[in-house]
Amino acid sequence: MSGPEPPLRVAVTGAGGRMGREVIEAAIDREGVAVAVAVNRSPMEPVAGVEVRDAADLPELIAGDRGEEGDAPDVLVDFTGPASAVAYAEACADAGVPMVTGTTGFEGGQLDSLRAAGDAVPVLKASNFARGVAALRRAVREAAAALPGYDVELTETHHNGKRDAPSGTAKSILDDVESVRDDLDRRVHGREGDTPREAGDIGVHARRAGDVTGEHEVLFAGNRESIELTHRAGDRGVFAEGALDAAVWLAGRDPGRYDFGDVLDAGDDA
Repeated sequence: MSGPEPPLRVAVTGAGGRMGREVIEAAIDREGVAVAVAVNRSPMEPVAGVEVRDAADLPELIAGDRGEEGDAPDVLVDFTGPASAVAYAEACADAGVPMVTGTTGFEGGQLDSLRAAGDAVPVLKASNFARGVAALRRAVREAAAALPGYDVELTETHHNGKRDAPSGTAKSILDDVESVRDDLDRRVHGREGDTPREAGDIGVHARRAGDVTGEHEVLFAGNRESIELTHRAGDRGVFAEGALDAAVWLAGRDPGRYDFGDVLDAGDDA
């Protein structure tokens, strides 16, 4: 008689960050998941009882055998910064460890490096791991296609410590709008002075205040009516849970590049 399935062993980077802590705590509370490795670039105390190691040692920490007989992680979850995420992706590619990353703010060359890692291991990148945001993005695409000629404005609000603006989620939503509205091709970031709306404009507004977890609002206006589609995250736990959903789904997949929509589309098979 076989015993219970071994837990999915997760490595967590950026353990000292807001999301790193959330992922560790969510993994500890989740049945069938265990934190195998946690790293941070600067020394720190354990998080929820999990020892945090030096991020410089990550390549050695994730190398080795996986599965029932090994102690190496089955998947890595990353919420850090673009440069760190690229380095971690390269380490995952070398060690054969799948990677889930919610890091945003990548530039062209960094994205190329991330994509290259997907040739060796499965890499799932998402700007947001809230299921509600995935639903919002689908609703935005449908609304944008159904409302030709309507003006579009996007406003996003995050805590005062967020570095990139607009948010990665906002950029993904803008991509969604532009994918179905060929007439909108110029992103106007805020307005000041004499700046009337011009054809092709999408207004983009980023606010940073307090401890707001994350809000995204898309306004469609025209034909004497307006429609607003909004998502608000109550706390970061929703993103951590979604990232772990992605990690469970990604482990054991073929090398390639995936996104959170693939996890949602899998439904009960995720």
